[in-house]
Amino acid sequence: MDGSQGDLYEPRLQASDVRRFLSDNPEFLTGDDGLLDELGLKVAAGGNVVEFAPAAMARIHAAHQQEASQRQYLEETARANFSAQAQAHGAVVDLLDARNHSDLARRVDDLAQQRFGLAAGVIALEIDGHPPAGWKMLVEGQVDMILGGSQRLARMGFAPTALGLFGERAEAIASMAMVRMAIWEPSRQGLLAFGSTDPQGFTEDMGTELVAFLARVVERTAERWPLL
Repeated sequence: MDGSQGDLYEPRLQASDVRRFLSDNPEFLTGDDGLLDELGLKVAAGGNVVEFAPAAMARIHAAHQQEASQRQYLEETARANFSAQAQAHGAVVDLLDARNHSDLARRVDDLAQQRFGLAAGVIALEIDGHPPAGWKMLVEGQVDMILGGSQRLARMGFAPTALGLFGERAEAIASMAMVRMAIWEPSRQGLLAFGSTDPQGFTEDMGTELVAFLARVVERTAERWPLL
């Protein structure tokens, strides 16, 4: 093998070699201010000890602060999730205790205001005639119109077409959460709707899992009693 080929196989520099070199030639590091700055180090007053520079300490402090902030965020998120789950479980118990359709509608409105701090909770049904007491009447196709299409199962945010659901409280409603329901057999289209006075109470980018879960509970509970 000639010299040019041998150059391709030069041994790699080992950490032990670097350590030995710096031990034998400390001035290589202590005398190079640029390298010290790049490494975040400085030479102590005695001239023979290398210390962490303030910049390095600042980076460590910043990393610690970021870690603490992330931990706090995770803890707050976990507490919020736990609280939401607890409220949801309590809401389900309340709904399952309903005695009839009218009581179910009242309980939906009560849990919206008392458990979730909202302005209103409404059950609406497409029906040719009178809906159950306490329920809002919708005409055929109105659920699709409110949700924005026959394929949409839920809608979050503000929908002007849904204001009529909230009756005399409509003027105070600034955002809504609405989920399609199908009740009885043959199924009738309905809506479970919650209204908030806060424009950011419900936004389009929010998940619908909790509201959809409550809608399923309302469906099953309403089916206990026949539609008269």
